[in-house]
Amino acid sequence: MRIGEPAGATGATTRALRHYGQAGLISSERAANGYRVYEERTVVRVRNIRYLLAAGLTLDDVRVFLPCLDGDVAAAPPSAKGLRVARERLAVLDARIAAQTEARDRLAAALRERTGDRIRPVA
Repeated sequence: MRIGEPAGATGATTRALRHYGQAGLISSERAANGYRVYEERTVVRVRNIRYLLAAGLTLDDVRVFLPCLDGDVAAAPPSAKGLRVARERLAVLDARIAAQTEARDRLAAALRERTGDRIRPVA
């Protein structure tokens, strides 16, 4: 398959597929004309990568799942290593959310202080 086929079948962009290739998550061969050629299993692998990314993992995190990217990642029982990575990512996200909430609260307090509780929404 040329790059457009797995991209179209998975909803990924061709740029994303090249990025996944550079990250070592998928592979391709070069045809005589220089086009990238992918195996059929690439579609399953890309769907799994996108599923894990949508769950909040990073490409670095997804590398842990390389041994099972060709199967049904969503239905497979989680490995101890996969659970560890997911818990670590969740802790990072929780810390970011806490920091952003704290910054929001400081800004809201400063606005209330400066405007006498008359915070107007910006359209």
